[in-house]
Amino acid sequence: MKIYKAKDYNDMSRKAANIVSAQIIMKPNCVLGLATGSSPIGTYEQLVQWYEKGDLDFSEVTSVNLDEYKGLTEENDQSYRYFMEKYLFSKVNINKDQTFLPNGMAEDEQKECEKYDALIHSLGGIDLQLLGIGHNGHIGFNEPDQAFEKQTHCVALQESTIQANKRFFSSIDEVPKYAYTMGIKTIMQSKKILVIVSGEEKAEIVKKAFFGPVTPSVPASILQMHNDVILVGDEAALSKIDI
Repeated sequence: MKIYKAKDYNDMSRKAANIVSAQIIMKPNCVLGLATGSSPIGTYEQLVQWYEKGDLDFSEVTSVNLDEYKGLTEENDQSYRYFMEKYLFSKVNINKDQTFLPNGMAEDEQKECEKYDALIHSLGGIDLQLLGIGHNGHIGFNEPDQAFEKQTHCVALQESTIQANKRFFSSIDEVPKYAYTMGIKTIMQSKKILVIVSGEEKAEIVKKAFFGPVTPSVPASILQMHNDVILVGDEAALSKIDI
């Protein structure tokens, strides 16, 4: 595992964007695994700036997102499709037909999960997967559990995750209680994994995830078993580890 310490969130975002842009330049038709939430916004903004300057070309890129809320339409402003359109897809020349997320409105959960894994397999797998880490160690929506979930699945969100997400909704009752997410096996089959983390409140979980035991009670800890992981964090997030 490689660890890069950034000065602050903006520096972290630039360093992460450098790694993503290098992937696109080296393999223009790469498959990018993308994430949502507050952590990657700065990374996407930096990628957009480089695209606008003519330094990046997304025309051959395919993207697959980690997760999507169950029960939200693509047009809902809290759906992850909406998020990706807002921060990246609408601002670069990526082919919208080559941008994929689980279908939050699918009627058959199992069929949708199998379909999403089959899609990723048909693409030849993910070249670079971007990840953040939740306060409880979740990656995607793989919550702490008794075992590592292997494939894409529909998960009941834990109360801590629901509470963390409530700031985005007008009331706690509107926060989705379920989400589709890539499973641990799907994530771990990515050729390269880029983890971004910022803020002092993430320092303890970073220590547990990358320097503690590998356990499904800290889902991100499985990343210790991957042979090509890059962790980019700001000084605050990395303050409890020695590098």
